[in-house]
Amino acid sequence: MSTTVAAAPAGRPGRYQAPPSGPSGGDGRDDGDRRGPGLVSTNAGRALGLLIALAALAVCLVVSLAFGAKSIPLGDVWNALTAYDGSEDAFIVRDLRVPRAFLGLIVGAALGVSGALIQALTRNPLADPGILGVNAGAGFAVTIGVAFLGLSSIGQYLGMSFVGAIVVTTLVYLLGSAGRAGATPVQLTLVGVALSAVLAGVSAAIVLLKPEVLDGTRGWAAGSLAGRGWDIFWTVLPFIGAGLVLAVVAARSLNAVALGDDLARSLGASIGRTRVTVVIAVTLLAGAATAAAGPIGFVGLMVPHVARWFIGPDQRWIIPYTAVCAPILLIASDTVGRIVLTPQELQVGIVTAFIGAPVLILLVRRKKVSGL
Repeated sequence: MSTTVAAAPAGRPGRYQAPPSGPSGGDGRDDGDRRGPGLVSTNAGRALGLLIALAALAVCLVVSLAFGAKSIPLGDVWNALTAYDGSEDAFIVRDLRVPRAFLGLIVGAALGVSGALIQALTRNPLADPGILGVNAGAGFAVTIGVAFLGLSSIGQYLGMSFVGAIVVTTLVYLLGSAGRAGATPVQLTLVGVALSAVLAGVSAAIVLLKPEVLDGTRGWAAGSLAGRGWDIFWTVLPFIGAGLVLAVVAARSLNAVALGDDLARSLGASIGRTRVTVVIAVTLLAGAATAAAGPIGFVGLMVPHVARWFIGPDQRWIIPYTAVCAPILLIASDTVGRIVLTPQELQVGIVTAFIGAPVLILLVRRKKVSGL
């Protein structure tokens, strides 16, 4: 199999083909000089874009502190952060909006990076973290907890949903690893979809038999950052941090895996180790994010598409870009949800669906946007 850079063959658009991973990329040039198919083709341009994204994220954080059911002037926001005086505005900013914004920051990063990882692993641009059963496992565990264990608060949902996500994702990987071929992307996808469907059906049956379960889990199941404090933030932060570290470690190997298993092995990549690392990272990231905020769709599906369109298919850039851009989408959506139905709130999961669906449709209609 040739390892030279080539355009995607006719009839197979979007197939990522790149030179071998290494200090010189196999063509005598340093990685920093390699050009990719993204909108920005140099590392200097990508770094500048990342800095702009970080600035946009900072703006979103500030806006989320100032706007909501009650708008607070930026000067009062600053005073609340630097000199707490016990006023109502200071309480709203420091005790309600700051932990909510920071939770949105880490949850958004977790959802975005987990989506990028699972798309790269399965070589499927329409994959999202739920394909490994993360959302189904978390939702099923919460349903069981509410129906039979009497769980009633977000803090109680947290542990149950995270355990459910881990158990189901582990089961998906074990079942997907059965057979001589091992844990191939196709087997993982099929097992994940099948098991998710089974758990969704059982959860629906429990809700029909116990209608009070629906009332208890409605807010969590829609995906929301409301009512979360620092306790939730600090609980999920170690898991998300560990998942992000694993994502960075797996980035270079994922570039090789995108070329196909045979060529990846010829380049020295360990397929099995890469898959295990990615599955663990996705479980930690998506499991913790879902436990904290409920199942939020489109973030892990859409943001990696935007990143690939802008910077190309190099996972070493896609991961930091999604880690920054996904929180922008989530925090902005949460802020919009607090404003559009004032004094009521629209859950962030609903807003991301309204924003994400049309944007994703526009993106996938563009040539090469969904290429991996």
